[in-house]
Amino acid sequence: MKKYPVSIQLYSVREIVAKTDFPSVLKKIAAMGYVGVEPAGLQGMAPQDFRKLIDDLGLKVSSIHGALPAPENVSEIIDLAGVLGYTMHISGFGPDQMATEAGVLKAAEQFQRAAELLKPAGIRYGFHNHWWEFDKKHNGKTPYEILLANAPDAFSELDTYWCAVGGDDPVKMVKAYGKRMPVLHIKDGSLDRNDSMTAVGDGKMDWASIIGAADESTLEWLIVELDRCATDMLEAVGKSVKYLASAGFGIAR
Repeated sequence: MKKYPVSIQLYSVREIVAKTDFPSVLKKIAAMGYVGVEPAGLQGMAPQDFRKLIDDLGLKVSSIHGALPAPENVSEIIDLAGVLGYTMHISGFGPDQMATEAGVLKAAEQFQRAAELLKPAGIRYGFHNHWWEFDKKHNGKTPYEILLANAPDAFSELDTYWCAVGGDDPVKMVKAYGKRMPVLHIKDGSLDRNDSMTAVGDGKMDWASIIGAADESTLEWLIVELDRCATDMLEAVGKSVKYLASAGFGIAR
């Protein structure tokens, strides 16, 4: 099985950052062995300062979660990508947009437009899912399937855990759409959406089957994200990268 570098969605450590400071948390993440980070905001840091810090720590920006690209903000998004050195910009929608087929089709139209706006700058656009893209069907198709069919230039950052929580099979999804998945979100837990997550490897997810189903020519990063955790978050994200590396799925430093 091919191994993939491991990044972390920095949303995971937001509460720790609020109690301490961003640079000290990033230093701890680098020491854990993560290769990359996926920001969801820079916590007040100037982009140039953030880039210098991660360069000094030997980290890369794998991708970023940000605003939906539109004509009024696309220049700002492209400029930020140039400073931070990433080529994958990701956003998503909440449950209300997925509640009806018309809402899903409108979201897909916006995703496709976002991809078209970023493409000339060499930036790929993708969307991140939660359970609400999988827990219902419109005319026999899940919102996730409708989005992919109607936003052909957008990629999927499949959140494998939320896919399973929503009642679908992440192995099936990775096999079916792997050529549109340059990144996978990796989290673990009981598969009850009301429960807190666990460190990756301590829950019910079948990582050998999920990661083993990936298209090896397409997948670039495994990205750990723990929305919340019943145990110490820093301990859990540290354990997660160690598990992925020791199990032969991920590359750590």
